[in-house]
Amino acid sequence: MPSSDHLLTIDSIDEYAATLHRGVDHLARHLSGLERPFSGITPADSAAKVDPIDLDGPTLDLEGVLAELSEVYLDDAVWFHDPRYAAHLNCPVVVPALLAEVFVSAVNSSLDTWDQSAGGTLIERKLIDWTARRIGFGAESDGIFTSGGTQSNLQALLLARGQACLAENDPTAPLAATLARLRIFATAESHFSVQKAASVMGLGAEAVVLVPTDHLHRMDPFALADSLASAAAHDLLPMAVVATAGTTDLGAIDPVDRIADVCRAHDTWLHVDAAYGGGLLASTRRRHLLAGIERADSVTIDFHKTWFQPVSSSAVIVRDAETMRHVTWHADYLNPKAAQLPNQVDKSMQTTRRFDSLKLWTTLRMTGADAIGDMFDTTIDLARELFWVLTDDEWAADFEVAMQPTLSTVVFRFRPAEVDPADASALNTRIRRELFAGGEGVVASTTFHGETWLKLTLLNPTATVGGLCDLLDLVRATGHRLLDTTGVTR
Repeated sequence: MPSSDHLLTIDSIDEYAATLHRGVDHLARHLSGLERPFSGITPADSAAKVDPIDLDGPTLDLEGVLAELSEVYLDDAVWFHDPRYAAHLNCPVVVPALLAEVFVSAVNSSLDTWDQSAGGTLIERKLIDWTARRIGFGAESDGIFTSGGTQSNLQALLLARGQACLAENDPTAPLAATLARLRIFATAESHFSVQKAASVMGLGAEAVVLVPTDHLHRMDPFALADSLASAAAHDLLPMAVVATAGTTDLGAIDPVDRIADVCRAHDTWLHVDAAYGGGLLASTRRRHLLAGIERADSVTIDFHKTWFQPVSSSAVIVRDAETMRHVTWHADYLNPKAAQLPNQVDKSMQTTRRFDSLKLWTTLRMTGADAIGDMFDTTIDLARELFWVLTDDEWAADFEVAMQPTLSTVVFRFRPAEVDPADASALNTRIRRELFAGGEGVVASTTFHGETWLKLTLLNPTATVGGLCDLLDLVRATGHRLLDTTGVTR
């Protein structure tokens, strides 16, 4: 182990490389020996491993650190690359992006100013421009990488708030009075970060107006038009409409093109939250599902979902670069106005910011966008095949499916004929808990029509229909065991 005076230097390149190699080898051995996506450890048992460690005690050599790391973390980690992990919007990550992570952390560039990042700034800007062209924006567009969809949505809505206040342009009105009149229009299916953003911006979650949806759980453009008109009639200011391109549970994609027509008629900012569905920008078969996205004022893309990048890797892209001025703040010690340098902090809500865009850059240079799109398409194909499996007579006796998937999520529940609908929610809650505790398979749960259902979120293109049927068999066997052993579901 290097002595303390060498911890920050690279006097010995061999030792530097050997340390990193031993860490990678240790991780590879873990990966090769995995048999399930989760160990099933409880919070109490995990705490029993972590709590006794004395961080002020004697230090360990490298082998000791790696052994301890296995005990307190790796042995019980949730492994998203295992095809039996099908819970949340977590993806297995592509190897080129992992390679980039080494450089991101080792060089440790900060992407806020040119004098801390140099070429990294231009790489990120190139990727922003590339993504904007994929969306369909013109040369006047811009954007910034963020920590995730929540931050991207917050920044987009902050820009929309700035534009709405400019449009009001009443110097006699106190700012607080203007803010109190602002309204955001979304649906009950929209991501919770919309309400969170409204709260953070001082508008309050009640400033979010929920627009009714159609039978496919997509925003209804006619209902949106009525909601906007009603707001105006009550002297409220429509600040933004949030259309979702891939809802978290059902993967529903709002009719963006028709929503854009309504927004244009009411002169309202359109934000498209494509954190989930943004991977369709790379699809060679399903890009049409995002029709109209090019008419948005801002778009959220999470590369760490359907582009198979490590967390974190997200971006907010705007149609008009001028709107980014609403987050610009100059500090003489950081980004003085006279410097005329490509300082990204001028466009970001963060100051210090990792070079996360390098992961996407390396991936595109090694695999190309089509390969990423094909991977996402494969997961959508899997979801659709699984839907038809669940509607087959062999499976339909035990399972219900909420609706045909649009993207890569399948919402379903275990409910044989003998299970009363009133008991189905409790039963499926117990099934999910049992599966997680056993670690053999990880599924999610959600609420659909006021009841608890299970959800498979498929973001692993190496999964197979056969393997997923094995996971469904595990759900079914667990459900029948619970019915047989307890006779009750609570």
